[in-house]
Amino acid sequence: MPLFGTDGVRGLANGPLTAELALSLAQATAVVLGQGRSADARRAEGKRLTAVVARDPRISGEFISAAVEAGLASSGVDVLDAGVLPTPAAAYLIADIDADFGVMVSASHNPAPDNGIKIFARGGVKLPDVVEQRIEAAMGGDKLQPTGAAVGRIRRFADAEDRYVVHLLASLPHSLDGLHVVLDCAHGAASGVSPETFRDAGARVTVIGADPDGLNINDGVGSTYLNVLSEAVVAAGADVGIAHDGDADRCLAVDAAGNVVDGDQIMAILAVAMKERGALVEDTLVTTVMSNLGLHRAMQAHGIRVETTAVGDRYVLERMNEGGYSLGGEQSGHVIMSEFATTGDGLLTGLHLVAEMARTGKTMAELASVMTVFPQVLINVRDVDRDGVKTDEVVQDAVAQATARLGLTGRVLLRASGTEPLVRVMVEAESAEVAAEIAEGLAAIVADRLAL
Repeated sequence: MPLFGTDGVRGLANGPLTAELALSLAQATAVVLGQGRSADARRAEGKRLTAVVARDPRISGEFISAAVEAGLASSGVDVLDAGVLPTPAAAYLIADIDADFGVMVSASHNPAPDNGIKIFARGGVKLPDVVEQRIEAAMGGDKLQPTGAAVGRIRRFADAEDRYVVHLLASLPHSLDGLHVVLDCAHGAASGVSPETFRDAGARVTVIGADPDGLNINDGVGSTYLNVLSEAVVAAGADVGIAHDGDADRCLAVDAAGNVVDGDQIMAILAVAMKERGALVEDTLVTTVMSNLGLHRAMQAHGIRVETTAVGDRYVLERMNEGGYSLGGEQSGHVIMSEFATTGDGLLTGLHLVAEMARTGKTMAELASVMTVFPQVLINVRDVDRDGVKTDEVVQDAVAQATARLGLTGRVLLRASGTEPLVRVMVEAESAEVAAEIAEGLAAIVADRLAL
């Protein structure tokens, strides 16, 4: 299996993801990303390359980030250790100080025993597949081993959090004065910076899930466990709740009654608002094939074009960069506002979402009503030939019949997993009963026809 997945290197800490692997990966990163004109120009000026390193608060991040920093410094790279900060903060800081690259140690929404290593290129952008492949290949080659004064230094990035907070506040189109917000920080990387930023923006803030101990990240809280936030919002009589995941690159919300507002609804709200103020480039929103049909209908009603990509925020970002678009994201809450960020940013998204409440005077429920969510049923069919989805005639005929039955009132999508023998069957319809009936029928056909 390739070392890099869809979002960096990820696995059980001290299982496949060891300190030795982190060290080797950092050394290979220095070799590959230390090439090119910009790196040569720095060396010509007598300067060493610089990298920003940050992590989420899970306990294994301490030894993994130490190994990453050791690998970089031993390769002649100066390291600025930003400590515990969200992934989007690391990406922003790389661009802000014009660092050559950066590393985020996090497993995002995964449980505490897991961890991961995400590498960002200059400008705070994710690496293309071909560069990740070059780094993986370089792990088996010669390393950079300078001596004496040529080795890198490791220093604390003292004002990292302040820089990020100032950036977020400067992006806001409206203050949050008068609004009561409950923040669920998932005991993760946003635990310190998110409450501070929302308060500085003018909101009254109640905080849950902001006591990280290294072992409780994502444990029953955060964007994957929204029932806790819903209960807290209702109990506090708050206006809205905002949930992050472990590394705070996601944002989901709940309204005052505790109803979930997912990534599709958030994108719909932001897209309409951005179009109104002329900030939605070419009146276009970029999202994945998994976004709800209701989002497409709502955008059509507001004169907004929707472009779809494969599942994964990296593919959304690639399409946004190709077209120069300003808004895109996923149903899961990865929302990219390219005017202010190079990746999904849960704090940025949450701030702008709440700012729209303050600007319009509308409740979150009123804003979310911009789109009607079609019932969606997703069934994972395991132990099947995932490649057969596109070639098996019986499966294709069943999909065609289901699609014809739904017409304009629904949608069918069969998607092969990229990493395991699994096919995802997704059906949307005007009623949950119809969606479930069709999804279960298609899943049975896939299981029968494509069984391994």
